[in-house]
Amino acid sequence: MTTPALPEIDPKRTALLAMDFQNGIVAFVPEPDALVERVKGAIADVRAAGGTIGYVRVAFTEDDWAAVPETNKTFSGVAAAKMMHHEDDATQIDARIAPEDGDIVVRKIRFGSVSTTDLHEQLQDRGIDTLILSGISTGGVVLSTLIDTADRDYRVYVLTDGVADPHPEVNRILVNEVFPSRAHLIDTARLRELLKSA
Repeated sequence: MTTPALPEIDPKRTALLAMDFQNGIVAFVPEPDALVERVKGAIADVRAAGGTIGYVRVAFTEDDWAAVPETNKTFSGVAAAKMMHHEDDATQIDARIAPEDGDIVVRKIRFGSVSTTDLHEQLQDRGIDTLILSGISTGGVVLSTLIDTADRDYRVYVLTDGVADPHPEVNRILVNEVFPSRAHLIDTARLRELLKSA
């Protein structure tokens, strides 16, 4: 059985999303420095091809904490503990992959990148119909964003060596068993090849 060919990538209609690569999260996954370096390379490749880079971080204002209902199992605890304040160093994007002028940067207050931000609108305004997802964690922001953006009819790629989870088995199951039905799976080397052929 042959593997179906990947759709071509049009860089001008493509955005790479670097999700939750922030100081307080990066350290909690296996081999964080190598992960950041791979994503840094992918960002450089997409930039060089004329694509868009989007950054997503999770961070809260006082008003955000106050608005989280106790029905929310995860984020009610975050709000009660006053965690992840938007001005804290822990919520800032890792300086090794810092945003540049013209990049999209959004701040979210739930797992997914779209439900509490204007990311979808910003992507639509730029004519983006293809997303390349990288992020921490695979079972959090990556899974949530993949499901949401696939449901919005984006063509979605998951950068298999640009995602990580504190639980390696969760990462393995999602990448190998769940994501293939919703996204095209590529690694950073394959992304470089696709961009060169664009």
